[in-house]
Amino acid sequence: MKILITGGNGFLGKRLGKALKSKGHEVILASRNNKQNLTSKEFTGCDFYPLDITNIESIRDAVLDFQPNVVIHAAATKFVDLAEKIPNEAIDINVIGSQNIARVAIENKLDLVIGISTDKASPPVANIYGLTKSLMERLFCSLDRDKGTRFLCVRFGNIAWSTGSVLPIWKKMAEDKGIIGTTGPNMYRFFFTVDEAAELVLTAFNNKGELFGKVISREMKAAKLKDILGVWKEEKGIKIENLPERPSEREDEFLIGDTELEYSTEVTFNNLKHYILDFSNKSKSPLKHSLSAKKANKLNKTEILSLINNPPEEEK
Repeated sequence: MKILITGGNGFLGKRLGKALKSKGHEVILASRNNKQNLTSKEFTGCDFYPLDITNIESIRDAVLDFQPNVVIHAAATKFVDLAEKIPNEAIDINVIGSQNIARVAIENKLDLVIGISTDKASPPVANIYGLTKSLMERLFCSLDRDKGTRFLCVRFGNIAWSTGSVLPIWKKMAEDKGIIGTTGPNMYRFFFTVDEAAELVLTAFNNKGELFGKVISREMKAAKLKDILGVWKEEKGIKIENLPERPSEREDEFLIGDTELEYSTEVTFNNLKHYILDFSNKSKSPLKHSLSAKKANKLNKTEILSLINNPPEEEK
C-alpha cells in the first residue's frame, strides 16, 4: 500500500510514518518545510515530497509523482490563539487545504482519505481553529460515496508533548525561569500519547470498511491542568503563576458533544472503547451523555508523573 501523509514532518506525521513503514507500507512524508523534511527522513526512514496543501497544483504534483492509494491528511495549523489573530491562515490551511486534498484525491480516484481532527471540533465550538477542523470533518464525511474515493476522520484529544502544546511550553518555562505560567489552570483536557494517537489512526485504517463517511474517536483519560501543574511543582520544585486567560479557549473539551449524541455509537476495537460519529444517520444505540473531559476518568498522580517525565524519543 502506498500512503502519502500530509504534515508528514509534524510531531504525529513522523511517528505515524514510522509505524506504517514498519508494517510494510510504502510511505512518503509530504510537507512544505524542506529542512524539516530532511530531518524527518532521517528519523523515519521514509522518503519525503515538498508539498503545500494551500496550492492545489502542489498536491497534484505529489499525487502524480508518488501515485498513492491512501492520503492521511495530518497537515494543519493548530495554534488556537494564532488562528484568532490571523484567521485567514487557519482557513487557508485547514479548510481550503483540506478541500484541495479532497478534490485531488477524487479526481485521481485514490482509494481513501483519512482526516486528522481534534476534540476542539466538537460542539459547542469555541474558536476559529475548532470551526476549521469541524468544517474539515463535515466536508470529508459529506464527500464520501459508495463508489470512488472514500473518506473518514479521526478525532483526537491532546497529544502529549506535541509541538506547541502545554507540556513542551511548560518544560521550557521551568528550565528558563523556574516558573510555569498558565492561562487556564481550571481547564480540563483529554491527554494521550503520540503512540496512542498513531494507533488510533491505524485502528481507523484497519477497520475502514465500518468507518467510511464517519468520525472515530476513542476512550481516553483527562486531567485538570491545575492537577498536572501541582504534580510538576511537587516533582520539580518550580513555581506556578496564573496568566491572563485567552478568550478563545473553553474550560471543558468534548470527544462527542451534546448535539452529536443521537448520531454516535460506542464500539470496541482492540479491547478498547471507541466512538463512531455518523453525521448522516441517527444511531440505533446512541450515547446518553456527552463525552466531557471534566466528567471523564482522570489521570492519577503516577500517570501524570509518567506523562511529564517521559517525553517521546528525540528526533535527531
